[in-house]
Amino acid sequence: MAIRPILELPNPVLRQRAKKIRRIDSQLMRLAYDMVDTMQHANGVGLAANQVGELKRLIVIQLADEEEVRIYFNPEIVKREGEREVEEGCLSIPGYKAMINRSVWVRFRAMDHSEKVIKFKAEDILSQALEHEVDHLNGILYIDHMEEHQELIPVDKSEEDEESASNDSDADQSDTAGSSVLWTPDDDPRETPASLKIK
Repeated sequence: MAIRPILELPNPVLRQRAKKIRRIDSQLMRLAYDMVDTMQHANGVGLAANQVGELKRLIVIQLADEEEVRIYFNPEIVKREGEREVEEGCLSIPGYKAMINRSVWVRFRAMDHSEKVIKFKAEDILSQALEHEVDHLNGILYIDHMEEHQELIPVDKSEEDEESASNDSDADQSDTAGSSVLWTPDDDPRETPASLKIK
């Protein structure tokens, strides 16, 4: 498998809605395994296909206390309940985090690699990761959930190392080599990335 470049804000692909998967074939599984390698290399908890430039409804997740990686095709949140404040970051917005609201628990549905439909209730870090990654597939970033008065919090290198070890979000460390565009919190985080100026 291979490690793919992770797209960063303001890349416009991050604001595009991913397309439903009609058939799971070997090419799609190769993409899924590449995403797993990419996520693990970046010390992330989750990754959505459009973060590596593929507009397909596919996400991968690996929690800190789980050895196996979760691979979901056509994932969707079918129900949300409650609200809680969580700290969140994103591999596509490296070096920053923020406090946002997420659901207390969610009901989730997707297909596995055998095209079998799976359904379950998730809470805690899993529900947070599922909401975060499904948002990605809809062109939504966690910064879109920030209130007007909230600001992004810079994350220094030592803190990034600690957070990636605890896997609190999909956005702690990332390899930015080869990135041709940069984004800073001086830009309005709620603007469409395609409209942001390249620094």
